[in-house]
Amino acid sequence: AEPLFFLDYFACGKLDVDTAASVVQGIARGCELSGCALIGGETAEMPGMYPAGEYDLAGFAVGVVEKSKIIDGSTILPGDVVIGIPSSGAHSNGYSLVRKIIERSQPDLDAPFDEVDGKSRTLADAIMAPTHLYVKPVLALMQSIAIKGMAHITGGGLTENVPRVLPPGAKAVLQKSAWQRPKLFDWLQREGGVAEEEMHRVFNCGIGMVLIVAQEHRRHALELLNAAGEKAVEIGTIEWRDGDEAQTIVV
Repeated sequence: AEPLFFLDYFACGKLDVDTAASVVQGIARGCELSGCALIGGETAEMPGMYPAGEYDLAGFAVGVVEKSKIIDGSTILPGDVVIGIPSSGAHSNGYSLVRKIIERSQPDLDAPFDEVDGKSRTLADAIMAPTHLYVKPVLALMQSIAIKGMAHITGGGLTENVPRVLPPGAKAVLQKSAWQRPKLFDWLQREGGVAEEEMHRVFNCGIGMVLIVAQEHRRHALELLNAAGEKAVEIGTIEWRDGDEAQTIVV
């Protein structure tokens, strides 16, 4: 669905104007990147509910799609191609585990950690990198080819999000060697002693959005996405599922 508008809810014990303004500025930027309008919201002060300096933020978007153009994965067949679009970080998923790993390893959050576009970045900045938004390039691609399925890699990682769009008899086989996993996820796995299977269940591991297209549309999809600066790659294929085996396998 194409997003139309967004509303937010900001709750705190006592309103800090600078903090609230910064939050709303970020929301407005996200709406701009997604091509939707920020049409209003609610700000609530509840002194007995929130400690000083803490706030709660929620929001929702409304979008529209023609019934005839709903993408439900029903046309997905073996031989179709799975395309992955890189994430910008952990994308606000798995942060209970992230915080536990930080508590356990006690790293220097302000130490140089990696580089993005040639600029040095601290561990704190890598962990808190804003979620990349895919709305405009994916909408543009939909105008050019038929996308059979799409999955935003949120809570549940690759192995629990991709199956949501697959028909019962199909499975996605993803090749983890097809993309370079960002240093952040290697650090989280090492410092937290997280099993490989659990990494793909909790984190996006570098893939924030998955698209499934027919083999004949593979090249065009990659060219269009990459022309938009997305650095998309082919990460797997669709195969027939054998019995009760998992619907997404990372090998």
